[in-house]
Amino acid sequence: MNKPFSLACKNNQQPILTELLRILRHCKTVLEIGSGTGQHAAWFAPNLPWLRWQPSDLSDKQVGLLQWLDDVPSKNLQRPIVLDVMAEWPSRKYDAVYSANTTHILPWEGVEALMTGAFEILNPKGILCLYGPFKSGHKALEPSNLNFDLSLKSTSVHRGLREIEALDGLAKKIDLLMLDDLKMPSHNRLLIWQKTS
Repeated sequence: MNKPFSLACKNNQQPILTELLRILRHCKTVLEIGSGTGQHAAWFAPNLPWLRWQPSDLSDKQVGLLQWLDDVPSKNLQRPIVLDVMAEWPSRKYDAVYSANTTHILPWEGVEALMTGAFEILNPKGILCLYGPFKSGHKALEPSNLNFDLSLKSTSVHRGLREIEALDGLAKKIDLLMLDDLKMPSHNRLLIWQKTS
C-alpha cells in the first residue's frame, strides 16, 4: 500500500521546523490536530527529541497516518489518537497544540471548537500554533491564495481562508494572547498564541 503523500507537506516541513525549534524549546508535550498524511509528525518528532509528539486525526485518516508513523523509530512519537474537534477531546493536558492547514477546511464552528478545545487542554502558558494560508482584512490576497480560496468555497460554502483578525478576536475571548504572526514560504503564515492563565 502506497503512503499518502502531500508535496506541500514535504516543501513546508523544514521551514516550519525551523520556527518550531525556537517556539517549542521549553515545551515537553505537543498535540497535533489534523495530522493528515502524518508527514509533519514523522519529520518533526525526530527533530524535536525533547518533545512527546501526539498526532491525531479523524478515524478514516488513521490507516494512512500510521503508514508514515510506523517507519519512524523516534521514541517520542506517540501512536495517533482519534480526535474530531467537534466531539470529545482528550482529558490530558499539553504544553502546546499544533495544527496545519485545518482552519480553511473546517466550518467556522469547527474553527471555534479547535481553538476553544486547544485552550482547554493547554497547560498554563501553553502555546497554540496554527499554520496555513490566511486572509488579512487590510491586504489583498495573493493570486495563488485567492484561487485557492475560491476553489475551497466551490466545494463547500463553509470552507475558505480565515481572516487573521477573526481568529485573533476569537482567541482574545478565550484568553489566548497572540505572540507572533510569521510569514512563511508560498504565502503561508505561522500564527502563535499563548494561554495567558
